[in-house]
Amino acid sequence: MKFISEFREGALGSGLVRRIERLSRPIRIMEVCGGHTHVICRYGIRDLLPPDIQLIHGPGCPVCVIPQHEIEKAIELSTRPGILLCCFGDVMRVPTRRGTLFSLARGRGSVKMVYSPLEAIEMAAALPDKEIVFFAIGFETTAPSTALALKRASSQGLANFKVLSTHFIIPPALRVLVKDSSSRIGAFIAPGHVTTIIGPDAYCFLADEYNRPVVVTGFEPLDLLQAIMLILQQAAEGKPRVENQYTRAVRVQGNRRALEAMDEVFEIRPAIWRGLGLIPGTGLGIAPAFAPWDAEKAWDLSQVEPAPEPPGCLCGDVLKGVSQPKDCSLFAVSCTPDSPVGPCMVSPEGACAAHYRYRGA
Repeated sequence: MKFISEFREGALGSGLVRRIERLSRPIRIMEVCGGHTHVICRYGIRDLLPPDIQLIHGPGCPVCVIPQHEIEKAIELSTRPGILLCCFGDVMRVPTRRGTLFSLARGRGSVKMVYSPLEAIEMAAALPDKEIVFFAIGFETTAPSTALALKRASSQGLANFKVLSTHFIIPPALRVLVKDSSSRIGAFIAPGHVTTIIGPDAYCFLADEYNRPVVVTGFEPLDLLQAIMLILQQAAEGKPRVENQYTRAVRVQGNRRALEAMDEVFEIRPAIWRGLGLIPGTGLGIAPAFAPWDAEKAWDLSQVEPAPEPPGCLCGDVLKGVSQPKDCSLFAVSCTPDSPVGPCMVSPEGACAAHYRYRGA
């Protein structure tokens, strides 16, 4: 396919692998984004690398990092009379103590899958007697669309539209990870989609303060191989920095209009990440100016308490780069995509789901 096949060209890949072999050194590289994990597994990139180079997973799967009790808040709302909860499809299948949003959608019809928060806005306009709640998840990539939906609800005076926000901010979480000695991260492959919004300079602290090479990259196999090569070149030079390999999509300034919309609608707050715990400055709550559309202010959800990881599930450790999916005793035994125990087996961006799908490749 034009513009795609050139990023999968075998001869170019072989050349990159040879350069990687010449530069090889012991290093643990975290691919932050679950989309990168999927590409690495699909194309067998680990098998192409010298054994000294280890690729470890990060917390870049938006469905995976949501703690159980946040999903249980959404479930609680969906059980209340007059409320229709709208959310993305992946999060509907994450197991909790109260079941899944998917099971509620089948049993009660109080949950509906949408592809955009703007669909939820349209429902609010069409169903004025219903309270439409959009369960907003994701990182800086999806937060702008939620911000635009809230601005539209405000301009249209849609009092029956609300947002339950569980948006996360990536860079401060990477600071926590790089300081965690158990993860032993030597370099980062930064998330491409997130960086189209925030710009590559958001990761400068990793190079400047922690001497870790960082490369922002795209989502084709040659992108990943080139990113690994650039990281090794930085390590060989002893000059860690942030490089942007994904220049066809990522600009230095990021997306200013998206950032402005987020700044207007959200306020930064602490957030609990699955596996990483409470991290200051990593959550996006709804700003006071948009309080009439904040589901947490409209309904008391304080009775929903934090929950432990499912027994035996290593999702938290996988998200920190401490464990690989195969290290979990549940992997491909009692935990499969058809009957997931933890969220890393649910989303296509989850490390466990990617390893399971391509385990025989």
